[in-house]
Amino acid sequence: MNNLFANRMANVHKSFIREILKVTADPKVISFAGGLPSPQSFAVKDLADVATKVLAEDGRNVLQYSTTEGYLPLREYIAERYSERKGLEVDPDEILITNGSQQALDLIAKVFLNVGDRVAIERPGYLGAIQALSIFEPMFIPVPLQQDGIDTDLLEKALDMNEIKLFHTVVNFQNPSGITYSKQKRLELAEIFKDRETILVEDDPYGELRFAGEDLPSLSNYLPGNVILLGSFSKIVAPGLRLGWICAPEDVMEKVIVAKQASDLHSNYLSQRIVYQYLCDHDIDEHIAKVREIYRNQRDQMVSSIEKHFPEEVAFTRPEGGMFLWVTLPEGVSSLRLFDLAGGENVAFVPGSAFYVDDGGKNTLRLNFSNSDGDEIEEGIKRLAKVIKDLLAERK
Repeated sequence: MNNLFANRMANVHKSFIREILKVTADPKVISFAGGLPSPQSFAVKDLADVATKVLAEDGRNVLQYSTTEGYLPLREYIAERYSERKGLEVDPDEILITNGSQQALDLIAKVFLNVGDRVAIERPGYLGAIQALSIFEPMFIPVPLQQDGIDTDLLEKALDMNEIKLFHTVVNFQNPSGITYSKQKRLELAEIFKDRETILVEDDPYGELRFAGEDLPSLSNYLPGNVILLGSFSKIVAPGLRLGWICAPEDVMEKVIVAKQASDLHSNYLSQRIVYQYLCDHDIDEHIAKVREIYRNQRDQMVSSIEKHFPEEVAFTRPEGGMFLWVTLPEGVSSLRLFDLAGGENVAFVPGSAFYVDDGGKNTLRLNFSNSDGDEIEEGIKRLAKVIKDLLAERK
């Protein structure tokens, strides 16, 4: 049957992370591999209560088909929160509820990308975006990240030299690096994009998870009407509900709605109603504060453990929020080789090469701190440090 598959499938590979998660199903393995929120953060009883309430009060409607755009009160809630938290004036009609922000990426790609179109992405970049966009056979233009965001000089040169149709960025606690764009970088991006037709996609699943430092403006604050914003309930309510959204100008939204109608008619209506009822009946900011505290403690534990156990020549980021930090091994040390050896110590991570569309990242790796408790983090980092030291010793 190989000759029957569409050409587009030839260059799209399985998610490296999803394949790793199969390996880490063994309870003996301490996994820093998945991008999983902490189960401690799930308001299980509260969600059970509101689900019962929604079904009891409006079950016949809740279990019926619904509109493609999504439940209007939920979209109104999102628009109001953008206004309160970001100072953005968003009409509910500019919001579309999606099956997580991953579907949002798929719909944007369907609407905008032709085969061979150029797409600028961060280097390293979000693997989910790379995979979603790859289906549509673009040409990726990777632009390196610096400690405070993307290298804007190289990005501007790339835009000047190429007809880049779309730029995907995660400005808050970037996945995989944990880096957050400084205010200066955001201003520079606004200046670069203000007179260009390139579509700027600000993917923001982690923005609410800041546990240190100060909140920074959205790119939309500097480029009103020129940015497509993506958001998610996965990190602040629960990922299993599979609810996210696209916030886009009206002319873009018209096309995205058509693409979604062709894809799945509408997102899970029961999940939408449960999430909305939860938001009405509970203080989401109080819940988010608890999540931030959990993640702050887990990040602090991982940083402390790395400082204690890793060799000095290993560098790493210290994120102010989100779920990940990024480790850079000395040049010439392979994180893929490290991954193989770490399996023997029952500890897992994601080799950095998975986040590159070129041949980069061979000496880097991503660690997730949000899905392990303090003792697991200490023990897992200790195991990983042992393997790193063994690997460095092989070079001598």
